[in-house]
Amino acid sequence: MGYQFVHLESFARKPDAKGRGTDFIFSEASRRPEASIHVEKPLPPVVVYGVGVEVVQEIHDTAAAAATIPVKGGHVRKVAKDKKTLHTVVASYPATIDEIRGDPAKRADAEEWEKRTIGWLRSQYGDDLKSVIRHEDEAFFHIHAYIVPLDEPGMSALKYHPGTMAKRAVMDSDKDGEDKKTLSKRADAAYKQAMREWQDSYHEAVGVPCGLARLGPKRRRLSRDEWQREKVQAKSLQKVVQRAKAVKADGEAYIDRTKTDAAKIAADAARTQEAARKAAAAALAAQDRARQEQEQARASMADAEKYSGWAGRLRAVWDGFRKSKLADRIRSELKGEIDRWHDTAKEAERKRLEAERKLYEAEQQARAAKDEAFKAGIERDRLRSILSPAAESIAPEPSPSPKLELKPNFKRKEKS
Repeated sequence: MGYQFVHLESFARKPDAKGRGTDFIFSEASRRPEASIHVEKPLPPVVVYGVGVEVVQEIHDTAAAAATIPVKGGHVRKVAKDKKTLHTVVASYPATIDEIRGDPAKRADAEEWEKRTIGWLRSQYGDDLKSVIRHEDEAFFHIHAYIVPLDEPGMSALKYHPGTMAKRAVMDSDKDGEDKKTLSKRADAAYKQAMREWQDSYHEAVGVPCGLARLGPKRRRLSRDEWQREKVQAKSLQKVVQRAKAVKADGEAYIDRTKTDAAKIAADAARTQEAARKAAAAALAAQDRARQEQEQARASMADAEKYSGWAGRLRAVWDGFRKSKLADRIRSELKGEIDRWHDTAKEAERKRLEAERKLYEAEQQARAAKDEAFKAGIERDRLRSILSPAAESIAPEPSPSPKLELKPNFKRKEKS
């Protein structure tokens, strides 16, 4: 396992001192013969993200031809051809094409590296990342990314160069009259720091998970043994990261399961609570109904006491009619019949009382007759004792006297 390699560069339509302009870059990417003399057997590029090289070139050239920038006086002018309008990134994997083709494990590692690199590029450039291609006709496995800054005024590709932007920020901040040499040194330091941070971001996102060292041995003058130890460390770090990733995945899966279980428990509790609420409401409703029925029973008992007896039953009929929604109509239609019921009831009560009075008088007469018979018996016995000579020696047998029976008082006031 080796170290990471990622490089960025911006280009203008006008060729630079090395003869490289956007036309040359696109020609080299698409493996046109005039730009591919460095490749022994050129092969068409493999598009791994976005659109093909020809489409990217058309997008870029059309946008660059129409791009303008504001100038003094409120005017605009077209973007100059020496303005850098295309940004590129090249990243290389430390394994040859032949090694990757002959070893399934290395192929899997290279594919993982490629996937992670594309993800990092998308996080850096967003929708301006138009294409990522892979060249398989060179010694090492590598990819090229093409970024077209369509939303940037004047299509300035330098906005994606962190070193240049950091240096410009320092140069533009000269407000205290700092001497040019000191300001230039501070700007250069900012440039280097920004580029280191850019490389660090790639190492964190791609290098560490893929077991790549941050820097190579020659850059730091490492011996062979030192470099071998660093490669072992990088590989160990990769395993640690992979293990941490697996632990994180397990933890997230556990959290998801816990959340699912908690949601289920909460749902069950909510259903139980709702059932309890409904049961409580039903119990309260039943209690209200029972209270109403109890009140109705009490009223019925009161009515039963109120309407007991023959007169009470007539009163119940009358009150029932009175409480009816049709009471007025019924009273008007049945008034005569109800009056006859009242008369009949009164006559029946009068006859009952008359019968009780006659019975009482008969009983009184019977008592009077019995008393007279008792008195007559006493007088008879007295006369017999006077008339009989042996009355004094022989005790006369007393004649039976009538038994006295106490009768209840039936005298009542007649009801009117």
